[in-house]
Amino acid sequence: MAHRQRHLRIEEEIDSGVAELVPDPDRARSWTLIVNGTPQSHVDLDDPAYLDFEYVRRLGHVVDLAAPPGRPLRVLHLGGGALTLARYVAATRPRSAQQVVEIDAALVDLVRRRLPLERGARIRIRTGDAREVLARAPEDSFDLVVGDVYAGGRSPAHLTSAEFFTDIARTLRAGGFFAVNLADGAPLSFARAQVATLLTVLPEACLLADPAVLRGRRFGNLVLVAGHTAPPVAELTRKAAGDPFPGRVVHGEELTRFASGAAPVTDATARPSPRPPDGIFG
Repeated sequence: MAHRQRHLRIEEEIDSGVAELVPDPDRARSWTLIVNGTPQSHVDLDDPAYLDFEYVRRLGHVVDLAAPPGRPLRVLHLGGGALTLARYVAATRPRSAQQVVEIDAALVDLVRRRLPLERGARIRIRTGDAREVLARAPEDSFDLVVGDVYAGGRSPAHLTSAEFFTDIARTLRAGGFFAVNLADGAPLSFARAQVATLLTVLPEACLLADPAVLRGRRFGNLVLVAGHTAPPVAELTRKAAGDPFPGRVVHGEELTRFASGAAPVTDATARPSPRPPDGIFG
């Protein structure tokens, strides 16, 4: 494995290309993980409850509201990165049992060595394809499933279909939620199709995003939350409005209108999410 360190920046070859760990100049022992030029995660080793990325804050709100404060959760993370959200769950909900699925074994090794987990964190990391690992998960086994799998800045096609979402629904406990990070820009065709698809499987859903992203004014992240029962829309709305970059929550008839005209995606028709515009990550 090739490895070099310059000015505290760490760069290593991984299975999917090149990973960099870039120190945060504003927070001691904080790092941003960049894979093939795309920022993937931000981790504060001294304060794992600190969430820097806008969309990860939205996912953190879902964690906060998935059960009464402090109650342990059973969580499945599809996509590992630097384990930011898994660290957050461990810090805010001690004794939670978590599984993380990450396809890149060399990336997992880098994160374990350079960004070690706190002792006592009940986080099990499995190397493999997210859908293949999901297929082996028992029914009714998770309070929360988080989807955040990207390759080359794009969601893989096989993780966007109704068949995939049906398998996720199978693993959710009563009252559990699925939260997935979507990346899209105008005319939001991918996000609209994902909403239409998920509503065929889990009809209770809402969408959290920056208003500019929802209007198609810029490429960005949208967090889609769904379950067998309704997400806590009022509480999510309050939390999103209080973010450093305030977000909106779309639900009910407005969410139905958002997905209007979009055809649900199947394995036969699935495509990756759109490629991010050049220069979006600086």
